[in-house]
Formats: sequence, C-alpha cells, structure tokens
Amino acid sequence: MNNFRCAIASGMLLCALAFVPASAQMRPDPNQPDMVVSAAQRQAVIDAMIKEMHRSYVFPEQAKKVEAVIRQHQKKGDYDSITSAEKLSTTLTEHVFAQTRDKHLRLFYSAQPIPEEPKDKKPSVEEHEQQLAGMRSQNFGVERVERLPFNIGYLDLRAFAPAKDAADTLAAAMTLLAHTDALIIDLRKNGGGDPATVTLLASYLLDERTHMTDIYFREGERTEQMWSSDVVPGTRFGQKKDVYVLTSKYTFSAAEDFSYALKGLKRITLVGETTGGGAHPGDVMRLNQNFAMFVPNGRSLGPVTKANWEGVGVAPDVSVTAEDAFKTAQIAILNKLAANEKSPGKVERIKTRIAKVNSENTAGTMAR
Repeated sequence: MNNFRCAIASGMLLCALAFVPASAQMRPDPNQPDMVVSAAQRQAVIDAMIKEMHRSYVFPEQAKKVEAVIRQHQKKGDYDSITSAEKLSTTLTEHVFAQTRDKHLRLFYSAQPIPEEPKDKKPSVEEHEQQLAGMRSQNFGVERVERLPFNIGYLDLRAFAPAKDAADTLAAAMTLLAHTDALIIDLRKNGGGDPATVTLLASYLLDERTHMTDIYFREGERTEQMWSSDVVPGTRFGQKKDVYVLTSKYTFSAAEDFSYALKGLKRITLVGETTGGGAHPGDVMRLNQNFAMFVPNGRSLGPVTKANWEGVGVAPDVSVTAEDAFKTAQIAILNKLAANEKSPGKVERIKTRIAKVNSENTAGTMAR
C-alpha cells in the first residue's frame, strides 16, 4: 500500500505513474547513467538516510538498530570502495533489509536532480494531467474484463489506481460483471496502489458496510479505519456469489491488503501462491538531489487479528503455481456448477468445458 507523492524526477520510473506500486515501479530507470560518488557524498547519503529513518520510520526501535548496523559496516570499511551511486543505493538497501526485513524500505539513486519540495505540495495542473494521462494509458489498472463460458466473470486488475481517478473505470468493469454467477479477480500481476481503491473494489463484493482494515501511522500515533461503502457507482456484484482471487509471489502491498481483508472475512477463496509480503504504507523522501528513500510511516492491521502480512505474505486457500491458478479457479467453479445442476445435458456440457480447461496450456495466462 502506498500513499507516496510523485517526488522524483524523470530518472525514476515511479514518476510516470503516481499510482504504480513500489514493488513494481519504484526502481531507477535501468538505462540512466551512473554517477561517481566521493567519500564525502557517500557519508552525506548515509547520514541523511539514518536521520530520515529516525524521523519517519514506523518502527523507531528498528531505526536505532539500523543505525547501529550501518555504523558497524562503516567502521569495518565496507563502504569505502563504493564509488558508484547505483551500487551505494543497492548496498544500503540490502543492509537495511537484512535488519528490518521490510520490503517497502528502499533507497534510490536518480541521475536527474530530485526537486526539493514541501511534503504537502500538491501537483500542478500540468503534473496532474500528466499523471492522469499515464493512468489512462494503463486503463487505471483494469487490464481485462471478460465473461467466460457458463457465466463466469473475470477481472484482470494490474494496479489499485487512486480511487478518485479509477472509480468510473472500476464501476464500468464491475457493472459488466455484476450478473455473472461467479467471479475470478486476477491479482497475480498487481503490485499495489491506493488503499481507498481496495475498499472501493471490496464494496462491490459486500452487501453492507464492513470494517476492512486499520492503518496505524507513526505521525500523531493515529489509526485510520478502512471501511467498505454502503453505496457504489454502477451495479454491486453482491455477497452471495463465489469470488476467487488469483495470487502470485508478485502480488504485493494494496493487492495483499485486498486479499488479506477479504480472506479474513471469508468472502473470497484465494488461489495461487503466497504473496510478496509488504504491509507498510509510506512515502518517498528526498535525501539529496540524487538520492531518495521510500520510508514506511505506517502499518496495516487486521481489525480482528491485529496483525498483518509483512514479511510472510498472504497464504492461499488453494496452493498452486501462479500459472495454474486461473485454470484451478475455473475448474472449482465449474465443478460446483455441475454438482448443483439438475439438467443432465447441461452437466455434460459443463464436464466438456472442464476437460477443455484442463487441457489448455496455462503458461499463457500469466503472459497476457
């Protein structure tokens, strides 16, 4: 889950689409030029990183431990030979992760200067339009909507774009799927996004306002409750029909929030692989003109479990490879339809469809 600002210039891919998740896009452009860093510059980056962690990281005690680890590496001279900006960012990220096991906590190098902006600065009209154009080019994360044989709905969602921007597109998709008899939501390539969109999509699958999750923020020690909505644009799918959610090890952040919350509510059946394990929302913080850091400033908590999926992921109900998840979900739905069907002729047609799905090459489903 991310609530980060588009804070880094064009050298960082995350600025092209503000909603694109940390796991998928918060990486430097692989084609950007590297930069030589001096000992003084290296020291400045390390000091700024540690200062920012003490100021913002959701676990203050871990920030202290990270500083101790990093200072120990410095004393041993482990950074002395690093003159590459790229190498410095990856090495520091590895050392921080070794202590925290936090998959959102990352350091980044940008060849393009990172502008110094107030934390609460809103994008200009031009910047907002650029972000919207980028989101529109990816259809606000909605990759594919389909009605499969025997009235099975299928939604391939690649990102949870900001709710205010994605609402109409999600409403159109869910309205098209509202009258299907069962639904498959494919999150195998979804790396996260806006927690508000998690509750928006969940609202189509629930009949009444439901407490989904809590997000604790270090600043102000406040907790924000996330609830599904009583009213949705378009047509609600409802709570009585089966929903299968497909996951992979790449399913991350807000996509995990959706999976974790609805699994806890026993509203969905998860099929696929254990997810990536990132449960800490945060922000991109500028360290200097060429380095920035994504710092988690909050953590997600299940309203009942008071826990989350950080570092462990969300385990599926039906464990299969990501490539087989689409096939497995379809067959489960079809078998249930056949068991409840009274017409012998239709039962035979369903069985024929099951055989066809079983024989299909599943490798292509992840490549779509």
